[in-house]
Amino acid sequence: MSAAAETIDPTKSRGFFGHPVGLSTLFATEMWERFSYYGIRPLLILFMTTAVLNGGFGFDRPMASAIVGIYAASVYLASLPGGWIADRWFGLRKSIQVGAVLITCGHLSIGLTSFMGTRTPFFIGLILIVLGTGLLKPNISAIVGDLYPEGGARRDAGFSVFYMGINTGATAGQLVTGLLGEKIGYGWGFGVAGVGMLAGLLWYTFLQRRTLGDIGVEPTRLPDPIAQAKRENQTKLFTYLGVGILAVVVILAAVGVVTIDPQTVASWMTAVLVGIAVVYFIYIFAAGNLNSNEKKRVVVIFVLFVAAAIFWAAFEQAPTSLNLFAKDFTDRQFGSFEVPALWYQSINSFFIIIFAPIFGALWTWLGQRNMNPSSPAKFAGGLALAGIGFALMIIPANSLVAAHGALRVSGLWLTVSYLFQTFAELSISPVGLSSMTKLSPRRFVGQMMGIWFLATSVGNLIAGLVGGSVDPEKLEQTPKLFTGTAIALFAASVVLAVLVIPISRMMKGVGDETDANAEPAGNPIEKDFAEQRGQD
Repeated sequence: MSAAAETIDPTKSRGFFGHPVGLSTLFATEMWERFSYYGIRPLLILFMTTAVLNGGFGFDRPMASAIVGIYAASVYLASLPGGWIADRWFGLRKSIQVGAVLITCGHLSIGLTSFMGTRTPFFIGLILIVLGTGLLKPNISAIVGDLYPEGGARRDAGFSVFYMGINTGATAGQLVTGLLGEKIGYGWGFGVAGVGMLAGLLWYTFLQRRTLGDIGVEPTRLPDPIAQAKRENQTKLFTYLGVGILAVVVILAAVGVVTIDPQTVASWMTAVLVGIAVVYFIYIFAAGNLNSNEKKRVVVIFVLFVAAAIFWAAFEQAPTSLNLFAKDFTDRQFGSFEVPALWYQSINSFFIIIFAPIFGALWTWLGQRNMNPSSPAKFAGGLALAGIGFALMIIPANSLVAAHGALRVSGLWLTVSYLFQTFAELSISPVGLSSMTKLSPRRFVGQMMGIWFLATSVGNLIAGLVGGSVDPEKLEQTPKLFTGTAIALFAASVVLAVLVIPISRMMKGVGDETDANAEPAGNPIEKDFAEQRGQD
């Protein structure tokens, strides 16, 4: 069977709904990976803030929220070295395999925390998941692209099928882990996420050779064997050095030699990442040998970078502040059944499945009639929609303060808020990705995609720093948080709307027709790196 499979060109097979059969392998692997990732992410803050007697860590909310922010930001950042290692050393296929193993071990480590009476396995598990996701995420989507060497609409359709796996896994993960984690015990929630990732690992391990042929087996090699060997050795050295430093820090923290304050770390990480972005833009602008038009477009990218960071700082409060709001202040009782707080996290994924095709069709329809709004206009509209979503939450938050916390509000508030946030994401995420590829100087496209992910990382860090403000003992903080978030979003929307005309002039020669044809993206599409744009 294996010998016969090796003679089949995996790019020409049609065994999976008219697509290459290898897509089924990648679809299932990605689905289970997203099941595990989105299954535990919102469960983390609930677990860490639960009292020790009830099986949690008893952390205060700002600290727990900061940890979630650092974790989510690190996942995005890890995709950059993950792609680098795949290109220079492992190859795509081995990177996915190693990444899946690391993620599975990470979930196992977190799941054991409840039974070992120590916090160390929990944080080791988070680190393993970050490292594993960095190896798996950018590279599995690269292989999806490689299944369609002809490109075009068929590749777009293939990614659409692939994204269904992402959304299916994310939705199911939050439903299952929420039910088990909140109703039975956190260890069960973490454990089922690990079982899901193990299923993905086994699926990939046993089917990848049959269905993917030789795609992604070898890394990109230099023509000169000596230069290739030197590059591999350098890659190994930097990789081992990085892992070694990380291991030393973990050991020192575990034995109490080093004390790590998550809020301080998140604040410093935010400052460093923003500083890196600013320095990079200055460098590209001053020393990138750009012509006049390219400089104008880099300015536009910088403006969109700032707008994107503001948006993600609001949107990524879903697993922190909005998650805590669902747990503490939302009436989740349906008859005799109390809906797990995590189930509200699946609302966004559900809305994405419904509305992503509608938004894609809308941009196409407008583009065919030369009515398609410019990228900055879509960004401005998206920020305003997100602002409406958070402005709505001010009303129930003020009601809680007025009642001194003696009531629970309807779940419709969160549902409608997530609806507007979904509309915002669909207006910003695919447009931003498409804009990066259109506006970037051709020799800097990959780096600009990294900058886009950097904006998402910064947003996650900021969301983590503010997301712990929802607290039954400090009710006045909740409306202040939602008000401040809404004001920031509306202000950014107004500024961007004012700049639409001058920015459009800077974009002269760059049509928006690709926005109409861009793949619909959103949670977890964008938060999964919308990898095909970066890899293409």
